[in-house]
Parts: sequence; structure tokens; C-alpha cells
Amino acid sequence: MRLGILGGTFDPPHIAHLLAGECAYRQLNLARVLFIPAGAPWQKAGQMVTDAKHRWYMTRLATDEVRYFEADDCEVNREGPTYTIETLERFDDEVVLILGADAASRLRTWHRYREVIDRVSIAVAPRPGTSMSQVRTVASNVVELDMPALDVSGTELRGRVARGATIKYLVQDSIAAYIDKHRLYV
Repeated sequence: MRLGILGGTFDPPHIAHLLAGECAYRQLNLARVLFIPAGAPWQKAGQMVTDAKHRWYMTRLATDEVRYFEADDCEVNREGPTYTIETLERFDDEVVLILGADAASRLRTWHRYREVIDRVSIAVAPRPGTSMSQVRTVASNVVELDMPALDVSGTELRGRVARGATIKYLVQDSIAAYIDKHRLYV
């Protein structure tokens, strides 16, 4: 079985995450796509990150309506920093790691990155400001997803909420309602 894994902070999960998962599912003949929010994202140490329970719940909301999407809490429940290689070690299936081009271009900074690259195929969602040639200098086993390069990020969305701007259509209505109810990002 071919399994897609899309990990990230998901602070909050947004349309670019969902579109990358959808494109990977359809273009790469995946059985399902797991969305795995990082428990303690070590590359964001020292930065403000929303509590993992909120990010996990929003990820569940984001994936609930799509039968081949699944939220996985393996990293949220892990103590200490969460590393992709440790998550990948849980799976015997053929894994396709789904990344934005910006994240893929920084693979060399990841914990045990060579093992990650050797263990998976990599599907890359285009991102403004990062070219596929930059990605291919890091890993050759990549396929570019056929999708628009959406210029939306969690940083932008958190900033929009903080200043009272709308995030409608950038996140699902259920996620916007959750953010409002729990007063996240204000």
C-alpha cells in the first residue's frame, strides 16, 4: 500500500495543506494521506507555537470530511522533540512524504535527513519563492505535484486573526469557528 504522509505544525491547517494532500492522493495513486501535526516541533524551538492539543483538534477537523485523509496523533503524543525519521520508522508501507518546496529545500537541516531521503519518495508542492531546482539540490527522489503555488502560510493566517482580518476560504469554516471559540491567535 502506498501511503502519503503530510506532517507539519498545522498552526492552523489551511487550504494549501489540503490541496497538497489531495493532489498527492490523486496524482500518486495513494491509498490514503495521513496528516501528522508535530508534537514539539524542534525546528521551531524558541518560537511561539500553539498548544499541540489545539493543533491536533484542528487537524482532525480539517481531515474529517475526506474519506482518504486521516489525522494521526503519533507525534502529538510523543514526549520531547518530534523527528520525522522516528515517525517514518512506524510504517512498513511504501511512504510518500508530502512537503512544500520551502520545507523540501531545507531537508538537510532535518534530524537524520539522509535516512529520511533514503526511506521515502518525496512529493513536493510548489511554493512561491522556492524553485524545484533548489529542492533537487537536496534530494533527487522528488516529484513535483501539479498544483498552483499557493501563497498562504500559518504565519500569515495567525497574523490575520491577530489583526481582525478574515481567514474565510483560507481555512475550513469549522477551523475558523474553532479558532474563534478558543480565541487562538488573538
